[in-house]
Amino acid sequence: MAPKTVENFKTLAEKGFYDGTAFHRIIKGFMVQGGDPLTKDKSMESRWGTGDPGYKVKAEFNSRPHVRGVISMARSQHPDSAGSQFFICHGDPSFLNGQYTAFGRVIRGDDVLETLGTCKTAAQDRPVTRQGVESIRIVDRSTLQ
Repeated sequence: MAPKTVENFKTLAEKGFYDGTAFHRIIKGFMVQGGDPLTKDKSMESRWGTGDPGYKVKAEFNSRPHVRGVISMARSQHPDSAGSQFFICHGDPSFLNGQYTAFGRVIRGDDVLETLGTCKTAAQDRPVTRQGVESIRIVDRSTLQ
């Protein structure tokens, strides 16, 4: 459905690109957004939401519906502007269907998604308390219990 997007995400994860980042934008009932390398540095907070890996990925819009737990690429107004930022649907934002590249889904950890999606936020939908990403690891689904 989105092979180049999946490969990009896997490559970044395997390089440790996401380690130490944070979910910088959270809207209850909608989504939690992360993947910005600038979130590793508190002094860059005014620019959070603008970071990328230094390149863009062409959109791979598909028929996967945006429902709770679906992982999709975040982007600006231009369809081919995604790089590393992603969001996880906390609700069922069907209005995003066909307009954002959905490429995965949460298969374990809905309780973590709920904790993230309901944390207290302030201006610009920023969490009041840092919601950090220790690491993102790619594992074979068959190894999960």
